[in-house]
Amino acid sequence: MKLLIATGNSGKLREFQELLGGLLEGGKHELVSLKDVGIDAPEEPHETFHENAAEKARHAAQKSGLWALADDSGICVDALNGGPGVRSARFADTDEARRQKLLQHLSSFPMSRRGAHFFCAAALSSPDGQKLFRTEGRVDGRIATAARGDGGFGYDPLFIPAEIGTKTLAELPQEEKNRLSHRGRALARMSPLLMKLLHEGKLD
Repeated sequence: MKLLIATGNSGKLREFQELLGGLLEGGKHELVSLKDVGIDAPEEPHETFHENAAEKARHAAQKSGLWALADDSGICVDALNGGPGVRSARFADTDEARRQKLLQHLSSFPMSRRGAHFFCAAALSSPDGQKLFRTEGRVDGRIATAARGDGGFGYDPLFIPAEIGTKTLAELPQEEKNRLSHRGRALARMSPLLMKLLHEGKLD
């Protein structure tokens, strides 16, 4: 069985593959990307993570005829009234530019006022788009004063999880990052549904 991961972001796809690898039963099932099936990513016009995730999942499922799993995620910074939030990927043109822009916005804020959280909404759509299953995940922390670490992608080098206290997500071993991350938590909650789907080929 093929499960479509509705993303064109290579870093995100790699993370999905790592997080879901244990469900794939030695090659019996396959994860494919939007690029693999020749589908462009849809627009993300909505004001909530859940709405955008649902839009992406349904679009990918209906275009491909496959079950499709999508997420919408971002970083929400207290001092920016929750921004950039759903516009995290559109905050600037590249990962590096996005990180630098965020650091500039927070340059005058001490660590005590750099609270933030990562949020992820995940959505799983049936091929016809009629069935939709949702989960979410969140991790709280704060924004570092400079990017640190070579792992992860996006805002990971700036985000210090509260449960760790000193290291950014990009400084953690991949297994630990996946355990802590907002996406890891959303997909962990989706795992029972995915296991049922991959074993039975359908969801009620």
